[in-house]
Amino acid sequence: MNGAESLVRTLVGGGVNVCFANPGTSEMHFVAALDRVEGMRCVLGLFEGVVTGAADGYARMTGNPAATLLHLGPGMANGLANIHNANKASTPMVNIVGDHATYHRRYDAPLTTDIETAAKPFSRWVKTSPDARSVAADGAAAIAAARTPPGQIATLILPADTAWNEGSGPVEVPAAVPPAQVSPEAVAEVARVLRSGEPCLLLVTGKALRQEGLELAGRIAAKTGARLIAQGSNARTQRGRGRVFVERVPYVVDLAVKVLAGLKHIILVGSKMPVAFFAYPDKPSLLAPPDAVGHVLARPDEDLIGALEALADELGARSTPAPVTNDPPPAPGAGAVTSEALGQSLGALLPENAIVVDEAVTTGRGFFAPTRSAAPHDWLSNMGGSIGMGMPVATGAAVACPDRKVICLEGDGSGMYTLQSLWTQAREGLDVTTLLFSNRSYAILKGELANVGAGNPGRKALDMLDLGHPDLDWVGLARSMGVPGARVTTMEAFNDRFAEGIATPGPFLVEVVV
Repeated sequence: MNGAESLVRTLVGGGVNVCFANPGTSEMHFVAALDRVEGMRCVLGLFEGVVTGAADGYARMTGNPAATLLHLGPGMANGLANIHNANKASTPMVNIVGDHATYHRRYDAPLTTDIETAAKPFSRWVKTSPDARSVAADGAAAIAAARTPPGQIATLILPADTAWNEGSGPVEVPAAVPPAQVSPEAVAEVARVLRSGEPCLLLVTGKALRQEGLELAGRIAAKTGARLIAQGSNARTQRGRGRVFVERVPYVVDLAVKVLAGLKHIILVGSKMPVAFFAYPDKPSLLAPPDAVGHVLARPDEDLIGALEALADELGARSTPAPVTNDPPPAPGAGAVTSEALGQSLGALLPENAIVVDEAVTTGRGFFAPTRSAAPHDWLSNMGGSIGMGMPVATGAAVACPDRKVICLEGDGSGMYTLQSLWTQAREGLDVTTLLFSNRSYAILKGELANVGAGNPGRKALDMLDLGHPDLDWVGLARSMGVPGARVTTMEAFNDRFAEGIATPGPFLVEVVV
């Protein structure tokens, strides 16, 4: 058994049974091993950003890492933007990056790069296997590292000769390490603060945004009078009718400062103190009032649900009713296409148990509130801010949950980064409906020009933000990759085509002209 097969058998034995791949020459022995070993599903992506984003979406929905297969340093570089997003989302992921044979690297062949150095800023664990007999053990260590709470990026570099030389056979993966328990002192201190009568906020993220965590946080907030808000971006939020609604810290600095005004204490549940996405002249980087004090109930690597349980017990909040949303959904939007009308239709038409992947950027900024009373669903956001995550993450989520409809909310500028995802969705028959909001511009950046005080932009600057001349034909692009679709210019047509996408098994795209 060569090193590559030893590694694949170790991955499968360790519960890593999906590999999103874009291989090249140095990975051919790994590809051959995938063919020989039962139990590994292989999903091809036509661009490495699709591969790494899909692995992110898969792990967000399963809690278990997928493997990626990337071709040397340049292939990894193509996938780094979505590895960055996954790292910010605390996503468990095992990247297998092929490299030149150990004896070949010294000759500086065209694809030679320093892969370890490039990987380290985006990974919590990086190693190059030194020889074939070490590969399986290194793979087991990579899986263990990826599963380390709250979830980590592990990158294993596989020189070609370590794949083709004789390996050790599979190695057992150690049991996953559970998250650390919070200290009784931290729980007691936060309880004291919440009893103080001063304005307090529970700022939550991570598993605290799953239904169990939100019910606990909602009971605590109702018992103490504290406010309950989530970070601005979160890996996965369970929401909709019958669940506790939690608003997010706004993206716009002035709005965020207004929302957080008057607070004296911020209880951090897996989160950090709110910070602006960017720096702006004469605006704060930290969004909370300067005199607000942060109190850590639980760090990201600690047991967030256990921390909320302990805090609820300390406060006697277990029997306090959780403030769940039971309002009826809104009526679908009508007339002209606007962000507000689209939010209404989403709230009215989202199917039960949908997975919503949100990269709608400008158009989607107002979608969160009107979908609070939609049918129960999961909402996945961009944690790292690097655009091009929406369609790949939706692809991985659909692989993870084939029995659930995935709704991808995608801007046209972001979508052009990873539109190859549509081909993978068609090839795999994935149940993804993409709502592509086409404003033919990087619209968010038009506002940012003013926010950073760049003055009155002229034609040269505005052309850098314009996606017209020629206009993108998203329905044509989708069809060329095997995905049916339709273009809409009114809310009535949107409602009809969205319903068609929901009813259509497999991928479907609706281009919404905004």
